[in-house]
Amino acid sequence: MSLALLGMVILRLLSGSMEITAAILIYKLNNLEQALKINALLASLGPIIFLAAMYLGLTGLARDLSFNRAIFIYAGVALIFWGLRS
Repeated sequence: MSLALLGMVILRLLSGSMEITAAILIYKLNNLEQALKINALLASLGPIIFLAAMYLGLTGLARDLSFNRAIFIYAGVALIFWGLRS
């Protein structure tokens, strides 16, 4: 297993663990205002984890991708974030 793939797996496991922990915490607190604060925190961490996982994946593929394909992938990621902006 490559280091880039292992890094992506660890990031996704960490992300999933944070989501499950947040759900348990929201359930335990039983307070809508606190639930919204926790949800806002998770919403701000999600794109950071996404970018980190994409970066690891693209650096792992860098030697196998042509320059043009890499540009298209980066442009696709940029378009995802452009579409998600509020």
